[in-house]
Amino acid sequence: MTAIPTILLNDNHGIPQLGLGMWQVPNAQAPDVIATALDAGYRSIDTAAAYQNETGAGEALRKTHIPRDRIYVTTKLWNADHGFDGALKAMDASLKRLGLAHVDLYLIHWPLPMRDRYLDTWRALIRLRDEGKAKSIGVSNFNTGHLRRLIDETGVIPAVNQIELHPHFPQAGLRAFHAKHGIVTESWSPLGQGTLFQDATLLRIAQKHGRTVAQIILRWHVELGLVAIPKSVTHSRIRENLALTGFRLDADDMAAIASLDRGAAGRIGPDPETFSMA
Repeated sequence: MTAIPTILLNDNHGIPQLGLGMWQVPNAQAPDVIATALDAGYRSIDTAAAYQNETGAGEALRKTHIPRDRIYVTTKLWNADHGFDGALKAMDASLKRLGLAHVDLYLIHWPLPMRDRYLDTWRALIRLRDEGKAKSIGVSNFNTGHLRRLIDETGVIPAVNQIELHPHFPQAGLRAFHAKHGIVTESWSPLGQGTLFQDATLLRIAQKHGRTVAQIILRWHVELGLVAIPKSVTHSRIRENLALTGFRLDADDMAAIASLDRGAAGRIGPDPETFSMA
């Protein structure tokens, strides 16, 4: 079983550096997928109200022999529940679906700047943290302007910002802001949703190390000090994504991967400045 490194958050709680992403995992399939991941050595599960698989995740957590305090559970507040009261109610609903008294990390899924309610939503998350319903609180898909506003107006710095991040879209500027303010960067779609698997540069590096392209990309995330949450429902790939020990990327490898940056053109998902799906 692979030992997964832990990164210390700014609130002194730790987060495993690799976790299982649950985006697009059907609720009925979630218990089996999570059971496989836990058996392989994962100790972090990332779900969200919008994924509609919190119930399945909760079932897996109830069935596992692994103690609750050894499994890191993240969920996220969906867009329709922005606002102070809405966020409090949404957390209670998520906890009920998960069958938990608390989560380890609760995130605002998107900032929705056009609605301008993320500040009140953040104040609700602060209360939820103070009440013990979330050990740590953070955000997802927030840009530097959104983060500055939260920090300036509440004095509470998010522990995590979960953002789209992969070699085609490495977000160096946002990562630098995170580092300056003690915010851990967590990468969603860390493998670029499969768009990188035939890249000649990554294939060459993979051949050099006798590894898969997915392992090379995930090792890149680890060596940058990021948290990554690759998603898979395939048992062999769940285990493969965790097998990152026994090799390191050298300076030439890291420079070659850095050259794959496509800037804004590398973005796969929505733009946080305009995304407003309810």
